[in-house]
Amino acid sequence: MSLQNTFNVLLIGAGEINFGSVEGPWNHTKRLEQKLGSRLRVVGLVDLDQTKARAVIDEKKALIKDSYDSTEVFESIASAAEGLKGARLPQLAILGIPPQFRGQSSSGRDAELALIKAFPSISLFCEKPVTTGPIERIAEAQSVRDSLGKHAGKGVVGVGYMLRYLKACADIKDILRENNLTVMATNARYTMAYEYAVKLGWWDKSQSQGPIIEQATHFADLSRFFGGEVDLKSVSARTVEHDTSAGSLGKKGFDEEKIDAANRIPRITAAVWQYESGAVGTLMHSVALHDATYDTEIEIIADGYRLKLVDPYNAPVLYIRRPGLAGEEVRRYDQDDPFYSEISAMIDAVESGSSDGLLSTFDDALRTYEFTWAIRKAGEAVKP
Repeated sequence: MSLQNTFNVLLIGAGEINFGSVEGPWNHTKRLEQKLGSRLRVVGLVDLDQTKARAVIDEKKALIKDSYDSTEVFESIASAAEGLKGARLPQLAILGIPPQFRGQSSSGRDAELALIKAFPSISLFCEKPVTTGPIERIAEAQSVRDSLGKHAGKGVVGVGYMLRYLKACADIKDILRENNLTVMATNARYTMAYEYAVKLGWWDKSQSQGPIIEQATHFADLSRFFGGEVDLKSVSARTVEHDTSAGSLGKKGFDEEKIDAANRIPRITAAVWQYESGAVGTLMHSVALHDATYDTEIEIIADGYRLKLVDPYNAPVLYIRRPGLAGEEVRRYDQDDPFYSEISAMIDAVESGSSDGLLSTFDDALRTYEFTWAIRKAGEAVKP
C-alpha cells in the first residue's frame, strides 16, 4: 500500500480509553482499526508508564502487525515531537488521558497546547469533559479554546461526547426538524449503581470535582444538544448530602472517613434551569442503586410530542408519543456503536479539513463544562 494512503495516529495515554477494558465500551484503537483497516499507522504512544505502554503495543503488534509494527513509545509529547518527523508525522492525536492533564494552560496540564505546538498541523480528538479542576480553571480552558480556535484551518478538533452520535439522537433531531417543533422542556435522569465504585478519588470532590461534572456531564451535554444554550444565571439546584439521614448509603465498598467531610460528594443533585429559548430543563443525578446496573434516560417535550430515550449507554430505546398515535412508537437500536460513529466522523473531518460533520467541538464542550459547574455551585449554595 502506498504511504500516501496511510493515516498516521498518535495516541496519548495507554489506558482503557484508548485500549479498552473488561468494564466498559471505551476503546478508541478498536474503532480506529474498524474505520481505517490496513491504512492505520499508529506512529506513537505517549505515556509516563513506559512498561505498560510497551506491553499494550506488543499485544496489538501480535494481532495487527502493519498498524503497530513501527509504533514508538514516548514518555512525553515533547519527546514524540523529536521522534516523529517526515512521513511519520501524525495527522491525528487521540487524547485518552484523565481530564486533569488537559484543557488547561499550565505545564503538565496542557496536552492540547503542547500538541499543536509540537505538531502545527495536527488534528485533535479529546475525551470529555474538556478538563477538570477547581472552578478557577474554567478561565484556563477558555484560553485553550481561544488557542485552538486560532489552530482552525491547520487541523480540526473534536470532543468525545459519544452519546450525541447515537442513531436515536439523530432520529430525535430529525423528528424535531421535520415537524418544525420547538423544544418546550428536557428532563434527564442519571441513577448510578454505586456498590462497585470503590476508588476514593471518585467520591472526593477535590479530585473528581463531583458526580455532575465527572459523570452526569453526558446528560448535561445531551440536554444542551436538544434544548439549546442554557442561561447559566437561571440554574438552581438542591442536593442530598452525605451527612443527612436521607444521604446514608449501606453498600459502600470503601472507607469514606478517609475523605475530608467537606469534599464528600452529594448523593442526589436535582437541578432546574431555563434555556435561552425560554424552554426549561431538569436533571437529577442519584448515587443510589446497588449491584452494577445504572438507570439513565432523557425526555424531550414539544407541542404534541414526547420523545424519551432510555438506556443510551447500553441498549438505547426511543419511545415516541406523537399526535394521532394510539400509544407509543418504540424504536430499538441494539447494534448502534456511537464510539465508532464519533471516530468515523473525526477521521472524515481530518481528511476533508472540515469540522462540519463533528457533533461536539471544543468550544461547544466547554459550554457543557461551564454548565456542569453552574449546577454544582448552585447545589453547594443551598445547604439544608
